[in-house]
Amino acid sequence: MGKKNRPSPSSSTPKLMETKGFSLMNDDLLQNLLSRLPASSFASAAGVSKAWNAACTRILSRPKLSSAISLNHSPPVALEEVFDKVMSEPIRPHFAIASVGPGFDLKHVLRFMIEKLGTRTPIILSSVSGIIGRDALTHEFREVKWTSDNIDDEVSTNTGIVLTVGFVPGLKVDAIPLLQQRKAPQGSMIDKFVMDIKSYTSSVSGCTSPLAIIMIGDADVDQKPIIEKLDYAMAMETIIVGDERGQFVYRSAKESKNISGNLKCSPDAVALVFARDRDKAHGVGDIEFHFALSNGVSAIGPRLKASSVRVSESVTCLTARREGQQEILDGQQLLDDINNEMENHMEIVDLYIGVNRRRNCSVGSDRPKLMTSLALHGVVGGDEMYLYVDGIGIRTGDYFQFYHSDPKTALSSCRDVSSSLRNLKLGWDSKSCLSTSAVVNAIDKKEAFGGFIVSCVGRGELFFGDPNVDSSPFLENFPGVPVAGIFCGGEIGRGCTSLTAHGNKEVGSAHCLLHVYSTVYLVMSYTPPAEH
Repeated sequence: MGKKNRPSPSSSTPKLMETKGFSLMNDDLLQNLLSRLPASSFASAAGVSKAWNAACTRILSRPKLSSAISLNHSPPVALEEVFDKVMSEPIRPHFAIASVGPGFDLKHVLRFMIEKLGTRTPIILSSVSGIIGRDALTHEFREVKWTSDNIDDEVSTNTGIVLTVGFVPGLKVDAIPLLQQRKAPQGSMIDKFVMDIKSYTSSVSGCTSPLAIIMIGDADVDQKPIIEKLDYAMAMETIIVGDERGQFVYRSAKESKNISGNLKCSPDAVALVFARDRDKAHGVGDIEFHFALSNGVSAIGPRLKASSVRVSESVTCLTARREGQQEILDGQQLLDDINNEMENHMEIVDLYIGVNRRRNCSVGSDRPKLMTSLALHGVVGGDEMYLYVDGIGIRTGDYFQFYHSDPKTALSSCRDVSSSLRNLKLGWDSKSCLSTSAVVNAIDKKEAFGGFIVSCVGRGELFFGDPNVDSSPFLENFPGVPVAGIFCGGEIGRGCTSLTAHGNKEVGSAHCLLHVYSTVYLVMSYTPPAEH
């Protein structure tokens, strides 16, 4: 008797799946299930079918930041903890920023990040003096510094990591380095760095100034000429924040920008550049960046004019006159005057001079333009010959004033920043209320979706006497919104002054780019597209 033909199991399975499997789920159920997947599984799910890809696109229709910190004593375990947390939900990495304690091997961490995120994700990884963010395991918000006087016995003095991964539809992001060739003059390489940023921005957005730059500078390289040229070349709307004195590695999405062993150059700085995407998809809204700064220094003493200036390695030696007077004062006389002004309390503060610089600046063959800025230099000491300050670039005839670290000014300034952010949020709400739509949906209004904080290592709990003061302006106004930050030795901050809260008008009156005892806030907001 002949055998009956039967369909093979392999041919019947797809049909069975098609009629009785996942396709029977409605869109809401499918979207609910996909939204619970970790990032790696979510990426795989997007390739299953057109329907699944469309559902994944709806889930990630808005920008997203995912961030976490770990204070585990074991660097490998800490690294796994933050990645497990950050990638536990759907996200498509457009960029990644990580900051670690000195107990981490930067090159090892970078290799790990590239394996997890892929070679096309721009990455900046730096060693910092402390981290800010929510714990990957406990969800507790922490500000932690690894210093010898850390009062928290549970925190090792050399461990800890904060990781942020961002998804920013409508923007293009890449890491662009300032590669210093051994025999090339620094000025020409700075010009190339600035032009590389402008060229990249123009290629993806059609304009030459990006929306924002997060920058890390090499601690052994003077960043003043770099940031001054960026200030000259970029539109005033471009926000620049970062760490002036870092140790870093990076990965660019463009292979030619990455360092290989054959290149006779080293990176003096790296910029994570955020530019609008001229080809952004239909239905994608607008991302904006907002800048605020809390100042932590106060001016003291009269305005002075540099009489004589000489440079010894990276230290400037100078004498000065009081404005309108002829007597030349040496370093000891200048410091004695300040000590008297402070009623003999000078030894308990950090002292700086703020120099008003008026310099011609240009990039490449551009016509030079006169730029005015306030440059802060740490006071090293003084004797009967000179006042000694860190850094170079001061000229005879430059005017300057003394400044000192001041917790009261810093606390007042933090409160001003919180008020400014509150007004910013109220402005968003009022615009939603004025919408022509009869009903304004909560998901249609402008809102913050993430932020970054860069704070001076001199601030923190010991400076204020209370924990989490530097983070409070963001936490108070945007509860539940992901935010990450660092403590560092020099804060880069350039942005619109409307949200800036200096707490001291004399500091705020000058255009300052490299700050001391400050906290810089970068808020990222999203406005959904208008419905037609």
